[in-house]
Amino acid sequence: MSLVLTACGGDDAADTTTGSDKETAGGEESGAAADDAKVGVILPDSKSSARWETADRKFLTEAFEAAGVEYDIQNAQGDKAQFQTIADQMISGGATVLMIVNLDSGTGKAVLDKAKSQGVATIDYDRLTLGGSAQYYVSFDNVAVGTLQGEGLAQCLGDEEANIAFLNGSPTDNNATLFAEGAHSVLDGMAGYTQVAEQAVPDWDNQQAATIFEQMLTKNPEIGGVLAANDGLGNAAISILKKNSLNGQVPVTGQDATVEGLQNILAGDQCMTVYKAVKKEADAAAELAIALANGETPDAPDTTEDAEGGRDVPSVLLEPQSIFKDNVKDVVDDGFVTVEDLCTGQYADLCAEAGIS
Repeated sequence: MSLVLTACGGDDAADTTTGSDKETAGGEESGAAADDAKVGVILPDSKSSARWETADRKFLTEAFEAAGVEYDIQNAQGDKAQFQTIADQMISGGATVLMIVNLDSGTGKAVLDKAKSQGVATIDYDRLTLGGSAQYYVSFDNVAVGTLQGEGLAQCLGDEEANIAFLNGSPTDNNATLFAEGAHSVLDGMAGYTQVAEQAVPDWDNQQAATIFEQMLTKNPEIGGVLAANDGLGNAAISILKKNSLNGQVPVTGQDATVEGLQNILAGDQCMTVYKAVKKEADAAAELAIALANGETPDAPDTTEDAEGGRDVPSVLLEPQSIFKDNVKDVVDDGFVTVEDLCTGQYADLCAEAGIS
């Protein structure tokens, strides 16, 4: 997505990527960015979804290096205190733009407000910080993500009556609220579907998700469908279904089109996932950050309401895509996952059947 620009005046918190605005990979002078421009990016973790390290870091790095902008990308690994420490270090280290994926709105707001007080431009990436002060927000239409999940589960269940369990994302993640809103907007009004269990999974923790779903299934052994908010939670549910010889019989949704999620779909254990073209999201966010670093004021095409903050946040909102077994190839063709990563071992024949080679 191209923005309109108007000129204006590992597994620990040490996971970092840095780059210089002086040289490209080939060693040539870039000269594309202001001399003092520096973008700091804080990613949330590597456990809730593989995308943060395998996709977002990669695509943001590529965008900043192509523009010749100095950057520092770090991962807080789910630690709120470390998140704030990283932000402090980036601000004191001369970051002129700070882009964050918050761990919760409280921590995110504190970081954004401090950056603002220091004259640092700010962007909420992927997750909106409720009550925050970010100048821009870049994400996907997250209600639409949940809507696709609800529609996908209904498609996989068909006309049969079914008891449905919801494994929602972290209660501190505004996106998780929006995903659930979208899914409920589809499933709540459909005759034949009965919601028998629903629980949010703290911090998107997959191990906790397995425990929660096992308790759900023990209490409601006739669960016939699982609305899981992402592929990690979906795989947690699948692991419990496998223990009970129910995998493949109970449709499970997901999100993020991870290699694991796509393999589960090819194997018939997962019904669908929602693909969010992270490269487009990263490119849009990087374009905003680069413009801000160069003293420009970008015009965003959308706005997002922050009811808690009483404001509309200038936004770039991208459209998600449903992925079922018959179009897993779309994700490969888009370059989001590779054939080598996806089609290993037992999945080689399944890939061939799906036209992936």
